[in-house]
Amino acid sequence: MTSPVRDRGQSATSTSTSLKRTRVRAPELVGRRWVGTGGAELSLADLRGRIVLLDFWTSCCVNCQHVLDELRELEHEFSDVLVVVGVHSPKFAHEGTVEAVDAAVLRWDVRHPVLDDPQLTTWQAYAARAWPTLTVVDPEGYVVASMSGEGHAHGLGVLLRELVAEHEAKGTLRRGDDPYVPPPAPDSAFALPTALLPLPASAGGGYLLSDTAHHQLVVLDEDLATERARIGTGERGLVDGGPEQARLSEPVGLTLLPPDVAARVGWDVAVADSTNHAVRGLRLADLSLVTLAGTGAQLRRREGGGPALEQDLSTPLDTAWFDGQLVIAMAGVHQLWALDPAPAGPAGAVDATGGVVRVLAGTTAEGLRDGAAEQAWFAQTGALEVSADGGRLWVLDAETSALRWVERSGDGPADREVKAVEDDRMANVLPVAGAGYEVGSVVGTGLFEFGLRDGEAAQALLQHPLGMALLPDGSVVVADTYNGALRRYDPLGGDAGEVTTLASGLAEPTAVAVELDDDGRAATFVVVESAASRLTRLQVPAAASRLAGEAQRVKRPPTPLAPGPVALRVAFTPPTGQKLDHRWGDPTRLVVSSSPEGLLSAGAGDAEGLARDLVIDPSALEPGATGVLHVSVQAAACDGDPVTGEVPEFAACHLYQQDWGIPVVLDEEGPSELALDLRGA
Repeated sequence: MTSPVRDRGQSATSTSTSLKRTRVRAPELVGRRWVGTGGAELSLADLRGRIVLLDFWTSCCVNCQHVLDELRELEHEFSDVLVVVGVHSPKFAHEGTVEAVDAAVLRWDVRHPVLDDPQLTTWQAYAARAWPTLTVVDPEGYVVASMSGEGHAHGLGVLLRELVAEHEAKGTLRRGDDPYVPPPAPDSAFALPTALLPLPASAGGGYLLSDTAHHQLVVLDEDLATERARIGTGERGLVDGGPEQARLSEPVGLTLLPPDVAARVGWDVAVADSTNHAVRGLRLADLSLVTLAGTGAQLRRREGGGPALEQDLSTPLDTAWFDGQLVIAMAGVHQLWALDPAPAGPAGAVDATGGVVRVLAGTTAEGLRDGAAEQAWFAQTGALEVSADGGRLWVLDAETSALRWVERSGDGPADREVKAVEDDRMANVLPVAGAGYEVGSVVGTGLFEFGLRDGEAAQALLQHPLGMALLPDGSVVVADTYNGALRRYDPLGGDAGEVTTLASGLAEPTAVAVELDDDGRAATFVVVESAASRLTRLQVPAAASRLAGEAQRVKRPPTPLAPGPVALRVAFTPPTGQKLDHRWGDPTRLVVSSSPEGLLSAGAGDAEGLARDLVIDPSALEPGATGVLHVSVQAAACDGDPVTGEVPEFAACHLYQQDWGIPVVLDEEGPSELALDLRGA
């Protein structure tokens, strides 16, 4: 029996197919300036005859980073007919500055023209609702497809080949050189470094630095300038071995294991190798690298676990040794995972093949929700630190500008059993976290609120923080990245803790290390100023400042909706040659929730289909206040027979997915339908 939800999902698909008959002229590209064009201004008229792919992105967005990686092969294959144009449309205030855009283009290795769109002018002209959004404009200047989220590379390739054939036959295709002009390379020893780790005296002291855009690790003396060694060839790749053979790809977080654990597992430092989607182990004795978890491929599903070297990961940004396991900040899926590493083999040889990974906390929904770990929401976790007594894991969630914690709940051990989980397509052996941990927050309110404000922790504000360290008194120093500041959270200040400012005027600080004096007190900070590609040593101030800045919100205008019944419809048109595969049930899934939770009186939850009937409760919001609808969608389309359209038994399948956090305001005259494009043609 077919469910109403599934019927509506199929209706939404057929509706989007009918849009192919509509010719929509692409709006002009309007912004503050262009980056990567050698100073030239571009217009759609200049690009007429070429296929234009607009990539709406913002520098903080991990999903945008994934899409940039997905597009590289297409840019190479279609280099003479395709022009990719990045449209940088900022979420946070700092991202709208010229300096931040220039740093982001270098950081993410963007090799195509970028339109700087700080006022979201072009974003709104193309009705974008999410980062990332992709829009395809044909050689005659008409919009032919719009899609949100990740996983579209294969379908884009199919569409581009169709457009090339069609417009070559019409005589409207113009081949030529790409208008991209590389910006000047930074003149510095490091390239957008991100993380810093003090090394023990047994390893010669000094520091280990993640030289992220150089794809290397650097061992430094205490003077922060003298290089003792570089680890990695400097070329992207996932290759183990000694310092001159190994390869990394944008390494970020670094964690030093306790000595007894390092002796047991055979490596000393865990490295979050972000765009390799892997965790690496560094042995300090010979500076060799070994892969501990990850395959080099990005995790596409919303669950996983099992043998560590067989499990895809998604943009790990940091790790920490907590409660007898290596916790991984899995930013790409908004979760915390855990790695139980394999012990070293005979004579201390590293054997990573026996390690196991599992989900520790988070549902994959993006946002800020506390409580039991298996029900908590995270938002692009970027930094982890463990308290001195080992009982608390401090967590920085960049997208909610939040300082959070994870602790054991109850006296019993966390459930680390492995059980079989059956889904619609296969039986996976998945380790499950169980109800062993609790999540709480001390600073931060949600996805759209940020700022620079000190005082009581509950009302203090940060802006996209990416690094932290602990002081001897138990307080937390936060590298408040987009505020260019060092902030301090003192859990003993006031009734619920207090936030103050220690330093400001820094260039996107992403990490901080604390240096102690002979009496064990904090004397100096070593700060990684990532946007300036430098390390800076600062004296710990005798007194902190208290700033009373105003709260800020994301600029994106909220979507008006009528209170009461609202029809949610997600359009998805599979690429030519693919079809939704119903052999094992509905291959689409929709997860809907809201902030505040009471905003939805009906329609929340996880179910099949591409449509949902929602009921919005107006009593959940004050007049004029903004709520958020959280919508996550997945659709699996498989390659079909080119003649019959049937899906062969072992067909290649492709997973398309997107998460939307849509700010909404209630308006009695507003629409009662919310239409979103996963892939509309």
